[in-house]
Amino acid sequence: MTLAVLSGVGVLAFAGFVYSGVYDVGADNAHTRPVLSLLQTMRERSIASRAEKLTLPPLHDPARIRQGAGNYNAMCTGCHLAPGVAETELSKGLYPTPPNLTREQVDPREAFWAIKHGIKASGMPAWGKSMKDDYIWNMVAFLQQLPSLDAAKYHEMVEKSGGHSHGGGESGAGHHHGGEPMEHDDADHADEAQEHSEHTEPASPSTVPEHGKPGHHH
Repeated sequence: MTLAVLSGVGVLAFAGFVYSGVYDVGADNAHTRPVLSLLQTMRERSIASRAEKLTLPPLHDPARIRQGAGNYNAMCTGCHLAPGVAETELSKGLYPTPPNLTREQVDPREAFWAIKHGIKASGMPAWGKSMKDDYIWNMVAFLQQLPSLDAAKYHEMVEKSGGHSHGGGESGAGHHHGGEPMEHDDADHADEAQEHSEHTEPASPSTVPEHGKPGHHH
């Protein structure tokens, strides 16, 4: 058979596999090793090739690090955890499992790119749609310090951060500022939205959102 015929057969076989529905896309069932390896390599190379072009700002500025702590606490702990938090409902349910950023030292350029642009089909949002670059760099600066923080130091830094603030576009929905578990009924979401609109200054978070305390029902 000619190369063209073989190629056509291969395309038809692949199309048949896709349309058969035989491949399980459920998040509670891991990819096969070949698929996982392909996706990991593609993701890593895609991010690295774009991130290497970025210019790093000063990341050791205490004010930058402190401001990044508040946004991390409000926006990231549900998936990427915090000192003293082993896992959450989100981190357990997502696949691929989000990296535990309290234990991993991340490349600052790659972290910035991933935070700004997100990652397809991973649950990682493109925060650049609501955050200005400087605020993203603040979070990256904080991430460089995060693995070295214990729970007490983390909470102290969050308390001094100024809370969830990144230059406009902040939303009360999905973010938490007070350290108590979020309720999941419509009345509470309405109250949260009203409270958020009545304050011109972001509320200061006091602790990491925890899951499983009384009041958190399914």
